[in-house]
Amino acid sequence: MPSTPDSGPTGVTVVQPPVSTSAVKPPAPEAVADGPCPYLESGDVAEANGQRVTKVRISADKPHPACFFYRPDGSVQLTVRIYAGEAGVAKAVVDEAAPVATSDPAKSPQGWKGGSLSGEKGAVYAVAKEGTAVVVTTNQAQTIKARRIVEAVITTLGL
Repeated sequence: MPSTPDSGPTGVTVVQPPVSTSAVKPPAPEAVADGPCPYLESGDVAEANGQRVTKVRISADKPHPACFFYRPDGSVQLTVRIYAGEAGVAKAVVDEAAPVATSDPAKSPQGWKGGSLSGEKGAVYAVAKEGTAVVVTTNQAQTIKARRIVEAVITTLGL
C-alpha cells in the first residue's frame, strides 16, 4: 500500500518540544514622556523620600506606566514600576529587583511578598501578589522610604 505524504511509518512517535514554564520578564521600563504619574503625587514622593521633585517622567507601559521622579540636579531619585499579568512573571520581576537569596524579606502590605535591599546607590522594595508586582527604587539608603511608596501605590490603585 503506497503511503501518502501525511502518513508516517508505523511505530514512530512525534515528540513536541517542551513548553517553557520559565517566566519571561518584560524589559526594564524607560521614561518616554513627561508626567505626571497617574497614581502617585510628586508631593507624596518628596515627603517620603526627603527630596524636592523637579520633574516627573513616565514610561509607555500599560495599564500602569512606570514613573520616574527627578531631583533638582536632574538625576532620578525614585522610580515606581508596576507589572500586571502572569504570577510567575510578577515573581520574576520582584526577584530581579530584590533577589530572594540576598535581600531581606518584604511582607508589607499584608498578603504581598518580596524583598528589600539597600546599598551604596540606594534602596529597593519589591513585592508581588498573584499576577501583580510593585517595585520602588530610591536613591536613599533606607528601605522604609521605598516601602512607604509601595504601600501608597497599592492603596491608591486598589491592588
